[in-house]
Amino acid sequence: MAAPELQVNLTRRALLLTAASLPVACLSSLPFPQGVSEPQPFDIHMRPPQVGQEWVYSIKNVFNGLLMDTVTERVEAVGAQIRISRVGQKLGVLPDEIQSPRGYILQDPHWNPPQQFQKPMPLWPEQLRAGWSGFYQTRYIVPGYPDNSYYWSENINTQSWQRIQVPAGDFLTLKYHVNAPNFESNDFSRIANWRDEDIWLSPKIGRWVIRRSSGRYLLPGYNIAAALWEDYLESELLSWK
Repeated sequence: MAAPELQVNLTRRALLLTAASLPVACLSSLPFPQGVSEPQPFDIHMRPPQVGQEWVYSIKNVFNGLLMDTVTERVEAVGAQIRISRVGQKLGVLPDEIQSPRGYILQDPHWNPPQQFQKPMPLWPEQLRAGWSGFYQTRYIVPGYPDNSYYWSENINTQSWQRIQVPAGDFLTLKYHVNAPNFESNDFSRIANWRDEDIWLSPKIGRWVIRRSSGRYLLPGYNIAAALWEDYLESELLSWK
């Protein structure tokens, strides 16, 4: 793991552990986003990617509501691969997101370290309707370290169409859940790993308006009640163009 990635990971871990150690009365955790249920829309069109499209997100610690960073994501290239650059006000230049083809993620930078999949994984449900589900598995490498690959699997379950309010406005979204129940970490000290994400996807903007992500893991000698937190963050859309 490169030194900047390690520093980011240690900073996140320190903040999460600090939040988890505070008395409950001291915490002001982020409430789970609540949208208003909507019927299945007809004739859904996902906004096509174009160079210059941009989304700005606040990234907050769910435990205490602390603003971790404000990240601008921008489409830099469209073709066989769609490359989205990411820059944080605090952390500076972050790893790119790469889709290939559109809607399938080849390089996922939203976790630390980033993951480069051997087979691109769906970034959103393959069918934009409530009640759909899919299971996928592949292997991934950490960019810059091609000699080792790790098992990855995930379930995607769509739950409902919801209208939800965020700082960028009011959006009709498809709410879905992603669960990675038992993947291999590049950190060999971790004997079990799992991640969960709740995502509110807006076809109008071709991106999510809220993405809430949590990850946990076990070390040798720990039981599930003592699982450690990898991250627990929420991205919320501030603006888009």
